[in-house]
Amino acid sequence: MADLRPFRALRPRVDLAARVASPPYDVVDVAEARALTADNPESFLQISRPEIAFPDGTRGDSEAVHAAGRQALNHLLARGTFVLDPTPTYSVYRQRRGDHVQTGLVACAAVTDYTGKLIKTHEQTRVDKETDRVNHLLGLAAHDEPVFLLTAPDEAAWKPVADLIARVTARSPLIDLVADDDIGHTLWRVDDPGEVAEIAAAAAGLPELFVADGHHRSAAAARVAQQLGGAGGSDAFPVVVFPGEELTILPYNRVIADLGGRDVPQWLADLATVFDVTALGPAGTPGIEPTGRREFAMYCAGQWHRLRLRDGVAEPARLADPVAGLDVSLLQDLVFAPGLLISDPRTDTRLAFVGGIRGTAELERLVDSGTWAAAFALFPTSVAELVAVAATGRDMPPKSTWFEPKLRSGLFVHRFTA
Repeated sequence: MADLRPFRALRPRVDLAARVASPPYDVVDVAEARALTADNPESFLQISRPEIAFPDGTRGDSEAVHAAGRQALNHLLARGTFVLDPTPTYSVYRQRRGDHVQTGLVACAAVTDYTGKLIKTHEQTRVDKETDRVNHLLGLAAHDEPVFLLTAPDEAAWKPVADLIARVTARSPLIDLVADDDIGHTLWRVDDPGEVAEIAAAAAGLPELFVADGHHRSAAAARVAQQLGGAGGSDAFPVVVFPGEELTILPYNRVIADLGGRDVPQWLADLATVFDVTALGPAGTPGIEPTGRREFAMYCAGQWHRLRLRDGVAEPARLADPVAGLDVSLLQDLVFAPGLLISDPRTDTRLAFVGGIRGTAELERLVDSGTWAAAFALFPTSVAELVAVAATGRDMPPKSTWFEPKLRSGLFVHRFTA
C-alpha cells in the first residue's frame, strides 16, 4: 500500500509566494526563464534553471551550473524568502483553470514505492536526462520540484483522502495566488498532529499510483536515494497526488518537416488509403479539432483536412491493445513509419511535438512559416487509457499526454542531507 509521508517543507513566505512560484523547469527555455526572472529576484527559476545566470552556450548539466543552483537556494534562504516547517506536514494543493478545478495531496512518496512498481510509469526515460536531474538534486541537496501523480479514475480508496481534503479546504488557505497565465494555485498546510496521522492512514489505503508528469524526476530520485543510501531524507521525494477523474489531458500534436518527396495531391491520395479524408477549410476554420478517437485533423498547404481511420485498416486486436490502439500509435505506425520512414519518433528530427495548450493556431503558424510541411491535431489521450497502459507495465509512445494545468514550482521544497 502507498507510503505517502508528511515532510518538513521549505515554503516561500506567504507575502512572497506569488513572486517565488514559477513554471516547471522543463516547460520554459533559458531565454523565457531569463525574461521571467529579469525583474524578480525571488523567482524560483534561479534554483530550478540555474543556467540562466551563465552566458549562452553554457552546458546546463555542468558542475558550475549545479553549484549555482545551490548558491541561489542559499541566497534566498539568507534573504528570508523561504521558511522551514517546524514539524512534518502535508499540504492540499488546488488548481483552477477557467471552470476546471483539481485538488490534490502534497506528500513525500517513498522511493521504494517507485522502485517496487507501486508507483507505475508509462514513459521511458533517457539516461542523460536522468543523470542531469541526479546532479541537480545532489547539487541542491533538495528535491526542488514535485512529481505529478494520479490515482485510477474513481478509485474507491481515494474517498477517505478526499473526505479529509474537504475538511481542510473548508478553512482559509495558507497561499492563494493567480499566476500570469491566469491559473489559480491555492495551498493549505496540514500541521495538526491528529490530522497528519489521519491523512497518513487514509493515504496508506491507496493500492497504486501513476506518474502523470515527472518520469525523469522520479527516476533521478531513486538514483539519489541509492547513492546516498536513503540517508537524510533522500529515501522519499515530493509528489502531488490527484484523483484521476479530476484531471484534464490535452492533445500532444505533431508536425512533420516534409511529405517524403510527394506533392500535396499525392500526399492526400496516400493518406486516403488509410483514412477517409474530408476537406475542412483554410487556416482559422473553426471547429477543426478531432471530436473522438481515431480521428485526426491535418493542416497542409494552407488547408485543414479531417482524417478518420477507415474500417478494416487496423485489425480489431490491434485496436483493442492498450498501446497499439492509441491514436498516437496509429498515426506513427500507419503514417509516419511507412510513409515517411520515421522509425524512431524519439530521435528523428523530421518530427516534432506541440503541446495542446498552444492550440491549432500554433500548428498553422509552424506550417505557414515554411519550416514544417504538415501538422496533425490529435484527440487527447484519456486518463483511463494512461492507466490501462501503465497497469500492464508497458510504455506509451513519446509525447502522448499533455497535462494541464502544470504544477507550480517553488511552493514546497524537500531538503535532504547529501
